[in-house]
Amino acid sequence: MTDKPTKNESCCADGCCAPTPSEPTEPKTANDVRTTVREGYATIATSGQFSSIKSETGTSGCCGGGGNGGGGCCGPTTLTPDQVAQAVGYADEDLGALPAEANLGLSCGNPTALATLTPGETVLDLGAGAGFDCFLAGPRVGETGRVIGVDMTPEMLDRARSGLDHYRKHSGLDNVEFRLGEIENIPVPDASVDVVISNCVLNLSPDKARVWQEVARVLKPGGRVAISDLALLKPLPQDVLADVEALIGCVAGAVLVDDTRAMAEAAGLGSIELDSKPEYIDAMTQWEDPLYKAILARLPEGTKASDYITSLDVRATKA
Repeated sequence: MTDKPTKNESCCADGCCAPTPSEPTEPKTANDVRTTVREGYATIATSGQFSSIKSETGTSGCCGGGGNGGGGCCGPTTLTPDQVAQAVGYADEDLGALPAEANLGLSCGNPTALATLTPGETVLDLGAGAGFDCFLAGPRVGETGRVIGVDMTPEMLDRARSGLDHYRKHSGLDNVEFRLGEIENIPVPDASVDVVISNCVLNLSPDKARVWQEVARVLKPGGRVAISDLALLKPLPQDVLADVEALIGCVAGAVLVDDTRAMAEAAGLGSIELDSKPEYIDAMTQWEDPLYKAILARLPEGTKASDYITSLDVRATKA
């Protein structure tokens, strides 16, 4: 077990991402979770990297990004955003065409590739952030297609919209827009979307079943889902969960792979395919992402983070 750092240590120090288990914490409501996530990602949007969010007690509410501005799910200190994106399958030519501020390194998969988008389709990106996947999806659906990015953080939307001029100039297209909204209440009409994508965002929601119901609502008959997210292969030990529950996202809200399938089925989706990629977690541990370092220090001896946590690609269709 690693000792907790004192409060004047760097947020990147081992164990600083959450209060000590002995510190009393109140149960979190759904609104508490949304507020914490919104505040955390507002900081990311304005600074370009994860940064500590101080509570009244002085403890940190999220992991701190390093000098490279890398992201990962919770801010690795050794990688750039492009390196994170390359590690999860994005091509160099795609990254080179993006607006400079679109990639914050927050990916845990590549849903635009997973979706095999075609011209003329309408794509919805849940938790669009700075527009990373939206700007990649736009050229794939072409002039007759449309991409709608939804995010609940106004600062993220500002950052995404700031990239629209670059996107229009370099793609010759005007088919991407961004809307303010929560993924539990998607601001899109019924049966209006061909494809729903999302990248490491559903784990942030305090009501994932509701998100899946909304996904099914907005999809056209025959529409499909292509989502990359974090999930659990088996429950985390309770002391580990207690130490990560204060994080603004990442593993804190991840659910079991089987629960993901059950929620998608309950929402009425079919042809569900779940592809587990624990190698992403191994890579983040190797790259010394502060979240995974903190988890690893608290796991039973002889186990590793990827025994519990995985990057999960989800495909599904609406009948």
